[in-house]
Amino acid sequence: MTVLSTARLDLAELTHDDAEFIFGLVNEPSWLANIGDRGVRTLDDARAYLTNGPMAMYARHGYGLWRVARRDDGAVVGICGLLKRDTLPDADIGFAFLPAYWGEGYAREAAEATLRYGFDTQRMPRIVAIVSPGNAASIRLLERLGFAFERALTDPPYDGKTLLYAKQSGSASP
Repeated sequence: MTVLSTARLDLAELTHDDAEFIFGLVNEPSWLANIGDRGVRTLDDARAYLTNGPMAMYARHGYGLWRVARRDDGAVVGICGLLKRDTLPDADIGFAFLPAYWGEGYAREAAEATLRYGFDTQRMPRIVAIVSPGNAASIRLLERLGFAFERALTDPPYDGKTLLYAKQSGSASP
């Protein structure tokens, strides 16, 4: 089910049909370095990840990480969406794209649509983002989207190596 559309992209709920894509994405070196190992070693693991992660989030909150596909050819390029973690007071935006599609502006386009959805449809007063300090590309994107650095997270499960950025509803993107 398509949740959001932009000029070039459709953002839709992930399903078990996305297991092969998710398997590839979560085992990309960039995912492992910046997000962490989710223990997805088989397609069954990918289906379990989908069931217990994005699909459970849709059922619980009405939003979650969405599959991002190009409108012109249907190519799945990444994921983007909102998450509600028990460890954070606000929903956070998350995104990850296959390296073959980096540098095309897809992450910004998907993230802008996701933020509009969070602020306008879900009426969230604030959205946060967590990022590894070494993930310069994601930090640049967050800053372009109008997020401001708040602090390094030190409470469990964070170890001071995760940065928290935030954006208030109504704050403009530069």
